[in-house]
Amino acid sequence: MNQLTALETLDARRFETPAILKLLASSSRKLAELKGIAASMPNQGILINTLGLQEAKDSSEIENIVTTHDELFKDDVLPEAFANPAAKEVLRYRQALRVGFDLVRNTGLLTSNHIVQIQGELERNNAGFRKLPGTALKDGSGRTVYTPPQDPAEIVALMSDLERFINDAGLFDADPLIKMALIHHQFESIHPFYDGNGRTGRIVNVLFLVKEGLLDIPVLYLSQHIVRNKRAYYDLLQRVRVEDIWEDWVLYMLEAVEVTAGRTLRTVQAIKAALMDYKHRIREQHKFYSQDLINNLFSHPYTKIEFLQRDLQVSRMTATRYLDALAETGFLVKQKIGRGNYYVNLALNQILLDQHAEP
Repeated sequence: MNQLTALETLDARRFETPAILKLLASSSRKLAELKGIAASMPNQGILINTLGLQEAKDSSEIENIVTTHDELFKDDVLPEAFANPAAKEVLRYRQALRVGFDLVRNTGLLTSNHIVQIQGELERNNAGFRKLPGTALKDGSGRTVYTPPQDPAEIVALMSDLERFINDAGLFDADPLIKMALIHHQFESIHPFYDGNGRTGRIVNVLFLVKEGLLDIPVLYLSQHIVRNKRAYYDLLQRVRVEDIWEDWVLYMLEAVEVTAGRTLRTVQAIKAALMDYKHRIREQHKFYSQDLINNLFSHPYTKIEFLQRDLQVSRMTATRYLDALAETGFLVKQKIGRGNYYVNLALNQILLDQHAEP
């Protein structure tokens, strides 16, 4: 079934089954807990940066753009010395997420133009919506399983309908988490861009939750859950198109929210505990302690002299002295690539590795 209809024509009562309502309640509670613990962080920008990297890695992996944490963190600090195309593409995802977050925060809306800007940042082009036919989605055997809309005018019209659904709360009487699931499916089915649709769609997920006030900052990233349940994700996307089974798709997405919120909650708690531990011990051991220093160390799993210069407004010599002293006392590990040095925050790096390994 290739004919797409506006989401508001669905019967919202379809999503009031006992199974959906039960999972909606538990996922909403977990999401509220995550919002609360994130708000208790001294600097929420730390979470946007570090967890944004995690999401960028996982979301890109779904599209077979694979890199390691080490490659990703190295490229973040020393891009000139580390030529890894996959890592650079992953870092563009984080930048696209930041662009989208700023747009939603500044306007209170998530529009088609915003989505075009997000995709443009992700792909580093300004191609906009597809204007040529030929795009088809294939399975692992190369068979075409779905052909999205081909007419450029239809793509624009469908994205305009989706924009209204995203921003007009009175258009569809359903919980925002259910709406998020519907929006994601519709966006992926429209497939409006030549490239980057999957990654853009996953950015739209979390930005919609921010727009709706369910999160203050974009910290709920569903990509790790999708990576681990990739076959079910694609099967359910297609079953909605072929069999109109929206309810199972909504259950899948609600489970993704609950599982991911729980995992992220534990990660944020661990980051907060490590930050407070570093804060107290660095203050006891080093006269140069400052909150800006702590913020720097926990905004970057791997940091470098230039980052510290910028964030603390100190000279290169002073920044070098601070970082070397922290390495000598075991807070950081100093590493060298080419002519440059970087410093690994051992505690933060381990938390992010553990989060990725968590079942």
